[in-house]
Amino acid sequence: ICNQLINNEYVMIRQASDCCMYFCLCAQQIDEEVSKLLQLKAQLGGDEDKHTFVLKTAKGTRDYNPKQMAIREKVFDTIIRCFKRHGAETIDTPVFELKETLTGKYGEDSKLIYDLKDQGGELLSLRYDLTVPFARYLAMNKITNIKRYHIAKVYRRDNPAMTRGRYREFYQCDFDIAGQYDPMIPDAECLKIVHEILSELDLGDFRIKVNDRRILDGMFEVCGVPDDKFRTICSTVDKLDKMSWEDVKNEMVNEKGLASEVADQIGEYVSMQGGKDMAEKLLQDPKLSQSKQACAGLADMKLLFSYLELFNVTDKVVFDLSLARGLDYYTGVICEAVLTQTTSAPATQERNGPAGEEGVSVGSVAGGGRYDGLVGMFDLKGRKVPCIGVSIGIERVFSIMEQKAEAEKIRTTETQVLVASAQKNLLEERLKLTAELWDAGIKAEVLYKKNPKLLSQLQHCEETGIPLVAILGEQEIKDGVVKLRTVATREEVDVSRAELVEEVKKRCQQL
Repeated sequence: ICNQLINNEYVMIRQASDCCMYFCLCAQQIDEEVSKLLQLKAQLGGDEDKHTFVLKTAKGTRDYNPKQMAIREKVFDTIIRCFKRHGAETIDTPVFELKETLTGKYGEDSKLIYDLKDQGGELLSLRYDLTVPFARYLAMNKITNIKRYHIAKVYRRDNPAMTRGRYREFYQCDFDIAGQYDPMIPDAECLKIVHEILSELDLGDFRIKVNDRRILDGMFEVCGVPDDKFRTICSTVDKLDKMSWEDVKNEMVNEKGLASEVADQIGEYVSMQGGKDMAEKLLQDPKLSQSKQACAGLADMKLLFSYLELFNVTDKVVFDLSLARGLDYYTGVICEAVLTQTTSAPATQERNGPAGEEGVSVGSVAGGGRYDGLVGMFDLKGRKVPCIGVSIGIERVFSIMEQKAEAEKIRTTETQVLVASAQKNLLEERLKLTAELWDAGIKAEVLYKKNPKLLSQLQHCEETGIPLVAILGEQEIKDGVVKLRTVATREEVDVSRAELVEEVKKRCQQL
C-alpha cells in the first residue's frame, strides 16, 4: 500500500511539473521532491528486493507426525519404566546454562556448543548434554547422594547426518547414580539397565563395549605419549568406530605430532578385546603392569565382570581397549552400546565384535561412564561427588523403530470408544453420553457433525483403530440401553446405560 501511495504521489508530481504555471512550482523544487520520494521508496524496498519464503525446518532438526510420535512415546515409556524399576527419581534443568558452566568440560567437542546472544547481562549457551547440568545441580544444591533420570532435548552445533540419526536438536535419556559407594556396584547396574532397555526395545543384536579411562591413560603413559597429549590422543582413539586404524594413526602422527613408533604401540593394545580373562591377562602385561592407574582400572574391570555375571549380562558385554569416549570429564569405567548385524565382518572392522564372532557395527545407541571429578569443578571447596551414568541415544533408536514400523498400522490415539448414533437429531444424546464416559475416565470420542451417517462413524473407527462403538438410537434411548459394537468382530450387544462404563473397561482389558 505504501509503495502504491508513493507511486501515485510520483505520478501526481510529474503531472504537476507539466502544469507548473498553474501551481507556481518551479522545476527545481519538483525534482527535489521527486528525489526524496524515490529515496524513500528505495528504503522501503521495491519489488526487486522480494524473495520467495521457503517453508522448512532448520538444518539438523525435524518435525514428527502423529505416527512417529506414537512410536516415540512407546520408546519413552519403555525407558522410563526401566529407570523407575531401578529406583530412579527425575529432575529437570534449564535448556540453557551460563556459558562458563559448560566451558572446558567437553574437550575438543566444546566447539560444538551453541552460544546464545547476550541480551540480559549473562553469557549463555544451550546445553550440550544433560550430564554437566546435573553436576552443576548437585554442587549448587549440595546433594551428595541421588539416583536420577532426566529425559530432555540437548543441542549441538554439529554437521548433521539425519539419515543416520544425528541431529542438532535431539533428546537424551540419562540415568545417573551419584554418591560414595563400594566399587563397581553402581557401574554394573548402569550396564544392566542398558542391557534391559535394548533387549526390551527389540532393536536387534547388540554389544556393550566397556573400558576404563585409567587403563587408557596408563596405556598412553607406558607407550610414551606425553602427558599434555593424553586427552587429544584419547579423542583420536575414540574415532576408531568410524575410521580405520590407518586413518587414526595418520591423525595421531601427522596432525597431533605423536611419534610413529608410539602410535604403533597404541595400535597393538587397542586391537585387543575380551572379558574378565583379558583383564587378568593385562595385569600380567610387562609394560601395562608398570602403571599404577592402569592396574587399578584392570582390577576394577575384573570386579565389574564378576557383578555382570551375577546380573546375567556378560553375553552382551565386551572389554574393548579401543573404546575411548572423547569427553574430558570421564575418570573411570566408560561404556558404549552398538547395534550389530550378522554379516561377514571386513578386516578393518573386526574389532567391533567379540572374538570368535562376526559382527559389523551399525551405530552407537547408548554410552556413558564414570565422572568422579565433575561435581567438584563446581564446588568452591572442590568437594567431589562420585558419579556414574549412561545415556540412551534415542534419535538413532527412533530411526530404527520408524523403519521397522513403516509397513505397520500404528494407532496414534488411545480412544477406547466412539459414541455414535443410528438416526438423525440425536446430537444432544451423543454429547451427554460422551460426557458421562469422560467423567468415568473412559477415553471417548464423538464426531463433530449433527447428523453423521452410521457408516461414516464406523469407518472412522476402522481407520483410527478405535476398538468399540457405543451406538444410540431412538429405541435404545427409550429402553435405557446402549448398543455396544466390537469393531474387529462386528459383534453387537445391548448394555444397560448404568453398566456401560464397567462393560467398556472390561472389554478394553480383553482387547
